[in-house]
Formats: sequence, structure tokens, C-alpha cells
Amino acid sequence: MAGKPKLHYFNARGRMEPIRWLLAAAGVEFEEKFLESAEDLEKLRNDGYLMFQQVPMVEIDGMKLAQTRAILNYIASKYDLYGKDIKERALIDMYTEGMADLYEMILLLPFCPPEEKDAKIALIQEKTKNRYFPAFEKVLKSHGQDYLVGNKLSRADIQLVELLYFVEEVDPSLIFSFPLLQALKTRISNLPTVRKFLQPGSPRKPPTNAKSIEEARKIFKF
Repeated sequence: MAGKPKLHYFNARGRMEPIRWLLAAAGVEFEEKFLESAEDLEKLRNDGYLMFQQVPMVEIDGMKLAQTRAILNYIASKYDLYGKDIKERALIDMYTEGMADLYEMILLLPFCPPEEKDAKIALIQEKTKNRYFPAFEKVLKSHGQDYLVGNKLSRADIQLVELLYFVEEVDPSLIFSFPLLQALKTRISNLPTVRKFLQPGSPRKPPTNAKSIEEARKIFKF
């Protein structure tokens, strides 16, 4: 019997958080091996564990997978969260790539200089209200189904709901004009596996703060 997937990253959200969400939603227990120093990262590199010298890296099914999107694709395929055919998969890919643009803006927000933060938040608010949320609201309205693709739970739903929580931390009012997104958030959050992940004490990580930024600087030397 295969062991639990092992996630190699530091103890913060970063680029590993969507992987944690997807595994948790699939009901898969996993272990985390946290990097605590630059030496820990260097050891992974020297041991040949990191194909591109970078984390996230996930040990799963005898592989050492790098690159966040490749890892997400594998998990989604393995746990039947990637559509029933190539057309559904293309839609899921299109939706998750679109989400990634907004996700990246929010992910990098804590790292921007203080004098730039207000402008970055204003840009996130504008893009959320006028580009990204309307697009996904339109998808849900177009077919009237409970999920984004094929009326079945997929990685697109899980990653969108993670993004909705992420946006809410920036400005909770942004979702108010999008009732179908609100309903999707409630629906996915009430799935037993996701509800468990949203509880205190789960592997879900808190918002990035000064302490986690300092830890990242120490490990990744930027």
C-alpha cells in the first residue's frame, strides 16, 4: 500500500496551498516536511530531489513531482477531479489558468513595498469585480448547474473556492454582487472533506504575515 503523499515546502501558504486544498478536498491524508533553513533546501537540492532546484515538491506514488501545476494536474487526474473527457479537461485548464492570474496578484501582495500596497489592492479590486468574478458568474449562469464543468466536482471548483476565500481576506465585499459564486462557495465549503480542512487545526495555513515572509527570506535567500 502506498504511503501518504509527502509535501516539501516551508510552513506557510505560498505555492503549496492549492496542493493542500486539492488533496484535502479529495479526502487524501498527507504529511508535510517543512523547510526550516536554507540548509534544508540545499540538502534537497544536493540529494537530487528537486528537478529544477525549487519547491514545492511532492513525493507521491514513487515520484518526486515538482512544479505546482504539474502536481495539481496529477492529483486531479488520480482522484477523478479532472473531467470526463478532453473537452471538459480543456475547460478546467482554461478556468484554473484564469484563476491563477488573480491568485498570483494576491499571493505577491504581502511582499510588495508598503508605498505600493494601496495601488496593488485597488488593482486587485478592479480586476476581481470587472474581469474575474463576472467571468465565473457567467459560466455558472450559462448552464445553471452546481459545478463549473460537467455538473461534477472538479479541481476548477476547489481552486475557485480557495480563491474566493483568498479574495475575501483582501476585501470581503467583492463577492456581494455575485450570488452564484456565493452559492458555490457555500456548496463546496459544506462538502465533508472541505469542511474538515476549513476547521482550526487542519493543514490549511493562515494568511501570510511578517513572520512567514521573514522565514521565506531566510530559506530562499531573496
